Amino acid sequence: MRVELQAELDALEAGFQEAGEIVLRSIRGVIDALRTQDVELCDEVIAFDDEIDARYLALEKQVEMTLARQTPVASDLRLVLAILHSALHLERVGDQCVTIAKLTKLSSHLDTKRTVVESLVDMGERCAEMVKVSLSAFAARDVQAARGLHQLDELVDNANRQVFHEVLGYVHDAEALEWGMRQITVARCFERIGDNAVDIGEQTAFIVTGEFAEFTDASHDPRPLV
Repeated sequence: MRVELQAELDALEAGFQEAGEIVLRSIRGVIDALRTQDVELCDEVIAFDDEIDARYLALEKQVEMTLARQTPVASDLRLVLAILHSALHLERVGDQCVTIAKLTKLSSHLDTKRTVVESLVDMGERCAEMVKVSLSAFAARDVQAARGLHQLDELVDNANRQVFHEVLGYVHDAEALEWGMRQITVARCFERIGDNAVDIGEQTAFIVTGEFAEFTDASHDPRPLV
């Protein structure tokens, strides 16, 4: 029984890591689409989300079967639950990439502001690194690396605020403001990708410690919302 359970756990975790690599491809694709304002690349990112959704549904079904057949307990059960929760966060990242791609496509006829685009690309690259770190920390059960995601997330949050304040300066230019408002949503999507990476890190800590705790308490965050 133990050998069978371990084989299923290994297959689950391999499937989760494969889904993570696919999501990273989506993030990198949407960063390139944003950098180049390439509408066709936006369409590719949008279409690619079907693969991410399929991977999530397959993992969800695999988790159900593992729970039904093997009834894991203790650390094994924590791993199964952590994979399920983390896979959902990856699926959400895919959705956020779709939103960014759609907004980039929708804004393609408007003049862009390179300073904002460069800031968003930088945010995207930081987010891709966060997702990569979250996946490697999960695989290695590295709680220290998982907790380090919080510091990386603060950089993304700060960039989100900078984009917001930059766009406020377009208030007297209707076309620039229209474009800028969409970029505020893009920045917010990147900020949420960072949050999802942190959430995966929290699941890593849960596997190792047996206790779930958020790395930060958003309800007591003194920083203003944008």
